[in-house]
Amino acid sequence: MNLTELGYVAGWRLVRALPRPVVAAAFQAGADRAHRSGGGGTARLRANLRRVVGPELPEAELDDLVKRGLRSYARYWMEAFRLPALSREQILAGFRLDGAELLAADVAAGRGAVVALPHAGNWDAAGAWVAATGWPISTVMERLKPEGVYKRFMAFRAELGMEILPTHGGPRPAFDVLLDRLRAGAVVPLLADRDLSARGVEVDFFGGKTRMPAGPALLALHTGAPLYVASMWYEKDAACASLAGPLPVPGPEAGPLDQRVRSLTQLIADGLAAGIARHPQDWHMLQRMWLDQTRAGEGTALPSSAPGQG
Repeated sequence: MNLTELGYVAGWRLVRALPRPVVAAAFQAGADRAHRSGGGGTARLRANLRRVVGPELPEAELDDLVKRGLRSYARYWMEAFRLPALSREQILAGFRLDGAELLAADVAAGRGAVVALPHAGNWDAAGAWVAATGWPISTVMERLKPEGVYKRFMAFRAELGMEILPTHGGPRPAFDVLLDRLRAGAVVPLLADRDLSARGVEVDFFGGKTRMPAGPALLALHTGAPLYVASMWYEKDAACASLAGPLPVPGPEAGPLDQRVRSLTQLIADGLAAGIARHPQDWHMLQRMWLDQTRAGEGTALPSSAPGQG
């Protein structure tokens, strides 16, 4: 076990064992230290939030937004570490979804649903809530390094009731498994706001060009499952989300598959942007986001569940 893995293991154990107010104060203090030190991740978050709020916001107000953003990110980690120790009742009480009736109807009808998520609020709490509600849920997770950390994240999310598929290296391609799960009526949430690899689909996002994963659009196009875009944020007492959609999925008459994927992914980008603009302090994007940004000061990688996160 290397130092990185040891740190995660210690975090999971210690954060679960201590009273929440003690842990919350410690994580907030860590976020404030990160804000004062102004390291690479903080600089990247500042640059990304400037794109969201535009050039008119005074620098002092942007600085306060960055501080709140780092506190929100720290809260995500604290709550993620504590999730496996919560009862089903606590998980259900700690997350609120506006639009839950839409997913309930989709699962009951056996058609499943694809939900495109931002790196915002608490996506692990959202997945745990879906599982605690009794709905089948399947998603994917990119392979993290070291391998031991990746396996622990896999086990952590599986412990919460989610089926977790590796983006590569599994017995079957993750995309094929997700097609089967959707056709069986599962909820498939996918982090969808960043994929700077060559596989990503280029979109307009807050006035700049970036790439986002094709997975959510492809799954909806191949299965006919409804496709939603989630907005995610924090309230004082809970992680929250709302659903927009289902998005209009273009049929074959709209053009070739790649063209339909591009148009649908742009709709996803627009929906994600609307939610992020409403709650910018809860968007945890400490990485390079736009194609015209340099790599200098790029933040620490987020443990994601999205295919093609790069």
